[in-house]
Amino acid sequence: MSGTRWLLIETFGGGEPTVVGLGSAPRKFVPLTQMFRQRETLSVIRGAVAATLARLESVDVVSEDGRRRTVTVPLHITPERVHAVLLWSGPVEEELPPRDRVGAWYFNLSTSKSTRSDDLLELYGVAPENRAREHAIAGVFARVITNSDESDALAKIVRSAPGTEHQAVWTVRRDDGALRAAHFSCRILEEHTSAEGPEIFMRGVTHDIGDATEVSSAPPPVILEHRVLDAAAAEGEYRAIVDLRNLRLLRWMGPAMPGIAWQSLAGEPEPGIHPEDLGIAKAMSRDLAQSRTSGVLRLRALDGGWRVVRARAVLMALDQYTTAALVTVRDPDLVD
Repeated sequence: MSGTRWLLIETFGGGEPTVVGLGSAPRKFVPLTQMFRQRETLSVIRGAVAATLARLESVDVVSEDGRRRTVTVPLHITPERVHAVLLWSGPVEEELPPRDRVGAWYFNLSTSKSTRSDDLLELYGVAPENRAREHAIAGVFARVITNSDESDALAKIVRSAPGTEHQAVWTVRRDDGALRAAHFSCRILEEHTSAEGPEIFMRGVTHDIGDATEVSSAPPPVILEHRVLDAAAAEGEYRAIVDLRNLRLLRWMGPAMPGIAWQSLAGEPEPGIHPEDLGIAKAMSRDLAQSRTSGVLRLRALDGGWRVVRARAVLMALDQYTTAALVTVRDPDLVD
């Protein structure tokens, strides 16, 4: 192992830890046994990772012969849980190299909420006074520029099948305006976190791998599919992708409709459809199998009340087996 690079080792759960980054180079869930052929080195690496997970803190050890130093940095998502370990191992006389920014996160797919670590908010360039750790999953897409795998990623969220993994390079818009290439790795897990039964989580880490203008795998500022949708939208219309299983927002395509509660931020009303209009929304969802559908619905507003919108929906394929709804909303008094 080169003494000049850090390893990023995921420890989400669901199997043995694997390597997802070597320096700033992404790796595809590589088993430690493939990275380290020498039994002694493998034993040292495994021991350092295990000790980090057990102690929930960094490890800094020197080999018995005094030649090699191994250092770890845990990436916490909560004080009690580590999503990944940054690990460096090299000659004792060598200085530790700089570390890339890496942050942990998870989606609770049972509640459509996302939780971010302080490290991830640091990667995003969010000022300490503005750091909201929990928000709606849809809020993630307001910050990133997705790549051609977006439909595949959304399909995996919709299916929520434990054991599913995903990796990609997307572009992150930092709060200081910088565009950074970010490689993320994640896995879906079923976890028994409460007496109410199991919940489904997508757990992951995001790794800043460089300036987006210099990383060839980073997506362009606007991909063609988004340009087409933006061009087709009329003034006063807002488009969203909605999960047909639970009628929850997956993401806005373009700007969000003003005044609608959708981010699930602290101090804001929870997003939702008026209980009396759920029957209309479910009927629209069922009828999409045959044709386009439309209806008038009340959505929770930011002021705590309800906002009346006209919604039109069409069925969209996320992949060969998974569909969602592309929903266009507008004020009901706008002229078609």
